Order: sequence, then C-alpha cells, then structure tokens
Amino acid sequence: MAQTADTPGLESAESRATAYTTLASGPEFRHEIEIKRSRFITVLRRADTEDAARDLVAGLRREFHDARHHCSAFVLGPDRDIQRSNDDGEPSGTAGIPMLEAIIKRETAPGATDLSDVSAVVVRYFGGILLGAGGLVRAYSESVSAALERAPLVRRSRLRICSASVPHAAAGRLENDLRAAGFVMAETSYGAQDTILRLAVPDEAEQITAATERVLSLTAGRTGLMPAGTEWIDVPLP
Repeated sequence: MAQTADTPGLESAESRATAYTTLASGPEFRHEIEIKRSRFITVLRRADTEDAARDLVAGLRREFHDARHHCSAFVLGPDRDIQRSNDDGEPSGTAGIPMLEAIIKRETAPGATDLSDVSAVVVRYFGGILLGAGGLVRAYSESVSAALERAPLVRRSRLRICSASVPHAAAGRLENDLRAAGFVMAETSYGAQDTILRLAVPDEAEQITAATERVLSLTAGRTGLMPAGTEWIDVPLP
C-alpha cells in the first residue's frame, strides 16, 4: 500500500513550557464513526517519543490488516515541537493533516490549545462510496475530534518535588492528610525504617514554604520538607 512521507514539524532541545494537557495514562482509547458506509476507527494513545507513536501505527496495521488505510498523526513534547502526519494512500492532504490539526486546535480549556504527547491513528474500511477530497478532510478531522471529546485527559505539569521522611507507621495517615489538603503526591519510596513521601508543588518559593509549614503542622514539628529536583507530574483536570 502506498504511503505518503511523514509531514515534519520543528524540533527544539529544551522545553519552555511548564504545563500542557495530554491523554491519561492507561490503555489506548478507541472511537468509531461511520460515514457513507466507510468505517473510521480512531485509536488514541499517549506517546512521548516518535518510536512509541510509530509503534501504535505498526500494531494497528497488524490488527486491522484488511483495512485500506491506516492514517496517522502525532504531536509530541511540552512545546509541541514534534509534529508528524501520514495520509497512507489517501489523496495528499486529506487525512494526516486534518488529523494533525484536530489535535493541535483542540481546546483543552477556553482559549487553551496545548494538547501534546498524543498519537492518533484512523483505520478506514472503505464502504464503496467515494467521499471526495472535502468529504475525506471532514471525515478524518471529525473522527479524531470526536475521539478527543471522549478521551480522558490530564494536566501534565513540571513541579518541584519535596520529600518528607516519616516512620512507616505514620506515613499512611500523613499522606491521606496531605491529599485531603489538596497536595499532589508523587511516587512514594521506602527505606529500611522510614517512608519517603514526595509532594509535587509549583516551583515557587511561597508554595514550597506553604507545603513545608503544612507538613510541620501535621507532624507536630517533627518532619520538614527537603526540596529536590523538578519532574513532570500528571494532575487531574478540574
């Protein structure tokens, strides 16, 4: 089957963004629509590398080996600086680019278009009725847009990690209290005698101070916070 070359985007080495929206971690998301007897099966998967995005295409080619087209688009990176699309035999510009634009222009909040680390593939089973160039553009755009409307999304933020070392017996209660207070918790680690709780807070002095004071208050002054590096953390959307 003939393929168009991937449409490239720009790439940069260092991120300027501190937050963006992406798909929630977990299994891929699927949504299907039918237009004039053609089936359009959209599969969305979170991907943070080009290899991961291309793996989705390869896997779906095997799964839907009898489909006529496996068109794809992906946007990667906090700054959305890696963008690719592929028409996979559809007339040039009628599939991959409309799919890519559906991702790029998707508003994740009023006026906010920051969706990234998203790989989308639309598998098409031809139904015998030609859609024309305009019809194909609308079909592929609508397929991805409809899937994104239903897919679970999260806010991915670059946050300062602050750790608190507490005895194992006290860790569960302290973590629950911090979550109830609205703090975002990163991955917990365990030592021989202590549990290392890790809070993810905005990388601002006043935010770190407020978190430290809350931990001191909850532990009667026995435990403080040690600021560490920054990490990208998934935060549920409001």
